[in-house]
Amino acid sequence: MKLNATLALALAALTFSCGSTTKPAETSKTFGTIDGTPVQLYTLESPQLLVTITNYGGRVVEIRTPDKTHTDKASWTNISNGFEKAEDYIVENPYFGALIGRYGNRIGKGKFTLEGKEYTLAQNNNGNSLHGGLKGFDKRIWNAVVDKNQLVLTYTSADGEEGYPGKLTATVVYSVVDNELHIDYQAVTDKTTVVNLTNHTYFNLNGAGEGDVLGHQVTINADKYTPIDAGLIPTGELAPVEGTPFDFRTAHAIGERIAAKDQQIEYGKGYDHNWVLRDSGGKSALAAVVYSPASGRNMEVYTNEPGLQFYTGNFLDGKNKGIGGKAYNYRGAFCMETQHFPDSPNKPNFPSTVLKPGDTYKTSTYYKFSVK
Repeated sequence: MKLNATLALALAALTFSCGSTTKPAETSKTFGTIDGTPVQLYTLESPQLLVTITNYGGRVVEIRTPDKTHTDKASWTNISNGFEKAEDYIVENPYFGALIGRYGNRIGKGKFTLEGKEYTLAQNNNGNSLHGGLKGFDKRIWNAVVDKNQLVLTYTSADGEEGYPGKLTATVVYSVVDNELHIDYQAVTDKTTVVNLTNHTYFNLNGAGEGDVLGHQVTINADKYTPIDAGLIPTGELAPVEGTPFDFRTAHAIGERIAAKDQQIEYGKGYDHNWVLRDSGGKSALAAVVYSPASGRNMEVYTNEPGLQFYTGNFLDGKNKGIGGKAYNYRGAFCMETQHFPDSPNKPNFPSTVLKPGDTYKTSTYYKFSVK
C-alpha cells in the first residue's frame, strides 16, 4: 500500500534500528466487523517474541513469549488479556490492550481551562473523564499501513471530539525488535489542546487467565508518587514512597502489601496510582521491572515519559472470557501504563500535556521480555 504524505512524514520521524531476526508485519486474518467496517489482525514477530495487534482501537491482542519450560514457539503462552474476535471488544471490558487517547487516565470533573477557555469533556467515570471519554481512541478504527517490520496506525480526531479542542492527527508505530515490543507515539494539532497517549495492555506473566498476579515481583524506579482522592483524582501532591506500600524501589511481590491498612490503598482498591519516574532527561530509561518466579518470565519497561500508572486488575471480575475461553479474574493481570500524570490540565505543578500548533507530541515506550 502506498503511504500518504502524513504517514511518510511520520515514518521519517520514527526510525528504528531493527535486527535482521525480526520478520515483516503481515495481516494474519480478518478479525471481525465493527459498525459494518471490517477490521484486521496484524502479526509482528521475531524468534523471541510474537505480538498480534488489531486496528480496532490499536489493541494489543496477544503477546507470546517463552517461559522457563516452554522454549519452542509452538508452546509459548499468551500473556496479554485479549479476545478472539473484534466484536468481543464491543462488550463492556476495561480497555484490554487498547491505545488510549486523547487523554490517558482521568481528568477531574471532566473539565479543564486552556488559554482562558473552559472545556467540558464526556464524564464517563464517576463524574470524571476517563481514557478519552465515551468513544475514545480505543473505540476507533485506525488506518493501518505495514511498512517493513512496523505496523503504522493513524487516526485523526476531529475538533471538538469528546469535548477536546483542535483537530489532532495521531500516529502510533508498533514494532517487534528481537525480544522487545516498541510503541512510538506522535501527534500534531491545528489548535492548542491537551494530549496524553498510552497503551492499556493487561499482563499476566504466567499466562493470560492463569490465576492471579499477586506473586509477581515488581520494581519501580520512582521515589515519589501522586496520591489520589476518593474519586481517584490526584491531589496535586508529589509524595515520597519511602515508608509506604508504594515503595517499589526494591522488588516486592504485588500481594505483599496490596491489602495494607492505608488510605491510598483503600481509595484505589489496591494499586491504581501514578508513580513519578526518576528524571531521565527526556531519554528512554528503565522505569519498571516485573518478574514471575512461577514462569521465569521477566519484563522490563523503558520510557521517556515522566509517569507510570501501575494497576493491579482491581476491577476484573471474571465476567470477561478471553482467548481460549479463559476468564479474566480479580487481580488476574496488571498494567504498566507509561504516561504524563492524571489530571495534569488542572494541576499546574504537574508536567504539561499542552500541545500547540507547530509542535509535535512524541513519546516512546518499549517492553523487553526475557527468562530468568
